[in-house]
Amino acid sequence: MNIDYSQFLNMIPEVTLMAALMIVFITDLFTAKKPGEARNRNWFNPLVCVLMLAHIFINIWPTEASTAFGGMYMTNGSVGVIKTILAFSVLIVFVQSREWLQREDTNFKEGEFYELVLATLLGMNMMVSANHFLLFFLGLEMASVPMACLVAFDKYRHNSAEAGAKFILTATFSSGVMLYGISFLYAATGTLYFDDVMANISATPLCILGMVFFFSGLGFKISLVPFHFWTADTYQGAPTTVTGYLSVTSKGAAAFALCAILMKVFAPIVEYWQIMLMVVIVLSITIGNLFAIHQKDLKRFMAFSSISQAGYIMLAVVGNSAMSVTALSYYVLIYVVANLAVFSIIAAVEENNGGVVNMNAYNGFYKTNPRLAFLLTLALFSLGGIPPFAGMFSKFFVFMAAANGAQVTTAIGATIYAAVFIALVNTVISLYYYLLIVKAMFISDNENPLPTFKSSCSTKMALAICTLGVVAFGVCSIVYNWIHAASVM
Repeated sequence: MNIDYSQFLNMIPEVTLMAALMIVFITDLFTAKKPGEARNRNWFNPLVCVLMLAHIFINIWPTEASTAFGGMYMTNGSVGVIKTILAFSVLIVFVQSREWLQREDTNFKEGEFYELVLATLLGMNMMVSANHFLLFFLGLEMASVPMACLVAFDKYRHNSAEAGAKFILTATFSSGVMLYGISFLYAATGTLYFDDVMANISATPLCILGMVFFFSGLGFKISLVPFHFWTADTYQGAPTTVTGYLSVTSKGAAAFALCAILMKVFAPIVEYWQIMLMVVIVLSITIGNLFAIHQKDLKRFMAFSSISQAGYIMLAVVGNSAMSVTALSYYVLIYVVANLAVFSIIAAVEENNGGVVNMNAYNGFYKTNPRLAFLLTLALFSLGGIPPFAGMFSKFFVFMAAANGAQVTTAIGATIYAAVFIALVNTVISLYYYLLIVKAMFISDNENPLPTFKSSCSTKMALAICTLGVVAFGVCSIVYNWIHAASVM
């Protein structure tokens, strides 16, 4: 059997990512230090960041649509954009992780962290490029299994092992439910290719049940209600850097994949999944907001915030148009910089103050660390959608995409407008609980505020990248135009 190796030219993002993974693995293999050894590898993190930066530059320009391996793998402009956004988020995670990985109990497994993150990113790339349910599931598992290892990375600290166990058990159950749904779709259509499933699918009970089970399995990855119960415990127990990565990169990849599959594979039964999606979106945004208000642990607070944000991300899909893909990708990009800015500051405070993550500890934070308090405020304002920060524009485009083409005179159109209105009202609620942190930092009194500390250079660099994105991505139209041009290519 002859293999056409030229097919790999159609999957340059995966090839360059695999090359980076191999370089990191071989470098770590020959330069790794043992626990307690005095060897220092200050150059390792910059090397990995340079490799990631090269990967982004090679793949930043959207490519024409192409396929590989009998049509199981597919890429186009919008897929290339989301891969670039995911790689950009990984670059920020690598930059901000340096201080944490220099810690005595983690520096000997620094290489493993980079390898696991790159492995998950490779799985996410395969997932968003899948044109076949088998390749999609393989990509999903390639991302999920290393992610469980990352969650349990600090297995002797902060309940990390417990968080990893909860994550992998829930991931296993959700994968089983998803495979059950895929088997129904195969029984109904006789194929697993997305195009062929779309051509043969109809509103039969078997197809609808398969769609519901598939949606349920992927809803776990995005933390949509009612598939969100793992989120708060996992986010709280995982290392803060991993929590940030899990909250943006994994969520963004799964949201884009679900968007593509709903709009492509299940297009003939759009009236069924639109109603189901709107119910889940309204529940996710509302429950996420209400539960976030009562949280005292900042990582659990951000967990329920991410559940709410997942609802906003998926709101764009309701519109079922090219604008939906553009709005979703743009929202993920803004969410990456805003959320990782928050987690960068949480990680810096945690590393310099004995693991403090309690929200009350931030009372009077402005008095001792005014710069970090100011940057945290900018990021929270963006997450809440306060103008003129980028988060306001991302929410605006999501609302536009959801209502695009909806006729209020029809039942489905009126339901879409109702969902958008509820999401808009929930934006006000989210502003309230984001401002609780701002109030704690600037207004609330604290006789013993967190001491003044100096952030590491890596933390400063990560915050500079994120803050620039929060401020500039909303007003620099070239960013949105780049995403839109790729989506309609």
